[in-house]
Amino acid sequence: MNLTISGHHLEVTPALRNYVTTKLDRITRHFDQVVDIKVLLTVENQKEKERRQRAECMIHVKGSDMFAESSHADLYAALDELVDKLDRQVGKHKARLQDHHHDAPKRLM
Repeated sequence: MNLTISGHHLEVTPALRNYVTTKLDRITRHFDQVVDIKVLLTVENQKEKERRQRAECMIHVKGSDMFAESSHADLYAALDELVDKLDRQVGKHKARLQDHHHDAPKRLM
């Protein structure tokens, strides 16, 4: 799995990098076919303080790509929301991959 963490108008500190990797471990625990993860952390220059810190993530898994973004006044809270969104998307994707439906029995005439 390739993990890329980058910052826009923000320096990615080792503590922030460690927080992101520990949060994303939850996704890889639920679904092990993750190929690539790209995380972009930004600080936007807005007048309102809430929704200023933004986290985006693009996950490439076997079969599709998933994207989620979250904005909050605190970057760590934005990362928590982001991981929750991604966890739901990965769970839905995993359920789609597992075929629980069986073909109906054929009638003999």
